[in-house]
Amino acid sequence: MASLTIVRPGMLTTVQDLGRWGQQHVGVPAAGPMDWFAHRLANQRLGNEEEDAVLEITLMGPELVTDDEVACVVTGAEFEVTAGERRTRAGEPFLVGAGERIRFGARLSGARAVLAVEGGIRVDPVLGSRSTSLSSRIGPFGGRALKIGDVLPVIRARRTTPRSTGRPLHATRNGVRVRVMLGPHQSRFAAAALRTLSSSRFMVTPESNRMGYRLDGPRLEFSGGADILSDATPVGSLQVPASGHPILLMADRQTTGGYPKIATVITADLPLAGQLAPGDWIEFEPCSRATALEALRRRVAALQGRLE
Repeated sequence: MASLTIVRPGMLTTVQDLGRWGQQHVGVPAAGPMDWFAHRLANQRLGNEEEDAVLEITLMGPELVTDDEVACVVTGAEFEVTAGERRTRAGEPFLVGAGERIRFGARLSGARAVLAVEGGIRVDPVLGSRSTSLSSRIGPFGGRALKIGDVLPVIRARRTTPRSTGRPLHATRNGVRVRVMLGPHQSRFAAAALRTLSSSRFMVTPESNRMGYRLDGPRLEFSGGADILSDATPVGSLQVPASGHPILLMADRQTTGGYPKIATVITADLPLAGQLAPGDWIEFEPCSRATALEALRRRVAALQGRLE
């Protein structure tokens, strides 16, 4: 077994697998990747299982050293990355020799990169998952971000043949337009609010994190009160507090919430939202359920290299 040691943690580096699903009904957040496409693509490129644990790197990358030769790949946000003294290429697997360092330099696009290692990061699962939930402090290393000296075990044996057919998504440069399905509480909003949602640009504020993006822009007006009985909060929900300024709920969201939800970002477009940083913009385009399903089918086809 090999291992990686954190020499410099970067701004926010966490261990994530595909999430702690199936326990939200008892108050356990799912966590998992902000960009599920980049996560799956990275593991695919190394021949890992798609749910294997990786490192999610936010805005400013870490520096790591390995005690044995390992194969790695970086997907998602584009950084200048070196392995030893060699420059790597985004999305292409590379080898790191014993005692060599992986260094993340300047960020070129996007907000969150995925660093996957052949065989996956083998920290102990907590409640069935290796994902780090910062909001609930559940997961490896006590549910916290990585810090200097943390050791990440890696099983080096490759279990399947690496595949390089999947097409990467291009990380955002300053903003994205994403598709949403309206509801489930659109009836609680004034008709003008729905028009405002689909015709306006909102900015991601500095008060944003893995739990959710606080958005600045025109107010979304209610037709009734802003409070509801707490109900489930799917990833991608746009909940609107009394201020009228929406919050886009992301991977570390709470399991329930008491604000109306005007719309939900479709699964296919969540990876685009996951690459936003404070200061970036986001726009919303309502779509049908059929469109959402077709978009997801095409996204999965692109991941599998089947999209023409």
